[in-house]
Amino acid sequence: MAAESRATTIWEGSLEQGKGATQVEGEGIPELEVTWQARVKRTEGTTSPEELLAAAHASCYCMALSHELTEAGNEPEQLRATATLAFEPGEGVRSSAIEVRGRVPGIDQAAFEAAAAAAGEGCPISGALKGNVEISVEATLEG
Repeated sequence: MAAESRATTIWEGSLEQGKGATQVEGEGIPELEVTWQARVKRTEGTTSPEELLAAAHASCYCMALSHELTEAGNEPEQLRATATLAFEPGEGVRSSAIEVRGRVPGIDQAAFEAAAAAAGEGCPISGALKGNVEISVEATLEG
């Protein structure tokens, strides 16, 4: 049986002047205000679909990398991934660049980079984006 995730957005008004509120089912994320302005410039107290997608990509990628490393016998102490999505109005999301830093005892930079590449293949959000969005990964092992 598939795990399902659900979120609901209510939007009022035009694209440029309107606003909406997104609520994720469950209690882990508070209701978030979304606006067009948040998509094209940062506005205080609002978010955008691209920021939500970046959060999903970064968290999914960390889980996939943790799994890759643990399966290889090198459980990470800490992973920190930042996903930066490039959105062009009229064109859409063009890329997602992941920068990951990790503290992982017992491996070297080359092994970390190999696990990072494999995690990019195993991350379900990367899989959903693949073929539509350019995805890149930069991995740095911390001392």
